[in-house]
Amino acid sequence: MKRFYKDVTVVAEEGGFAIRLDGRAVRTPARALLALPTPLLAEAVAQEWRAQGETVDPATMPMTGLANAAIDHVAPKRAAFAEGVAQYAQTDLLCYRAEAPAPLVARQAAMWEPLLDWARARYDVTFAVTEGIIPVPQPPETLARLAAAVAASDPFTLVGLSTLVSLSGSLVCGLAIVEGGHDIDRVWQAAEIDEAWQVELWGEDALAAEAKARRTADFAMAAAFCAMSCP
Repeated sequence: MKRFYKDVTVVAEEGGFAIRLDGRAVRTPARALLALPTPLLAEAVAQEWRAQGETVDPATMPMTGLANAAIDHVAPKRAAFAEGVAQYAQTDLLCYRAEAPAPLVARQAAMWEPLLDWARARYDVTFAVTEGIIPVPQPPETLARLAAAVAASDPFTLVGLSTLVSLSGSLVCGLAIVEGGHDIDRVWQAAEIDEAWQVELWGEDALAAEAKARRTADFAMAAAFCAMSCP
């Protein structure tokens, strides 16, 4: 649609910080008030609206999109959404190691074990780690405790965590950023080890490089969204 507003402001409302366009409150696609939990996140969303040109392009407004999803889709069915995110613990990327070659095995261990060690200490859990891709069951206590950590998240954190987990294929990677304060770039490097190895062996074409750049940007954006969602 064409841009119909000039001024974008953030106003404290009951229950959050609302975005206003020329004094009128912005609403989600489901017509709920677009209210953000922190002024920092509200300002980031407002900046996306300010950055629009003659037309408003939702594709250039990822923070707004995540906020809409948190309000319209996650908040009304938070428990079910959290359950879906927690299911990634059953086949977490970090628990499936290569059998060979030795340099890749060593690289995975060096990058993945510290993340698993953090989760072991943080949640008092154990992990079943295997070689190959055949699924192995994780201890029920581990699944329950990780699911409880996910379920405790607010809708805004949940929607960002969902993006982190789906992009990395690892619930531990997502939680390490959201709850552990781990370095985003290092966690993403850990999640991309296998892809990076293939590029080293065979090279990377332009389309693959472009797709990787999009995934990297989406991962960083989701991490920033989670960080700005916390009061």
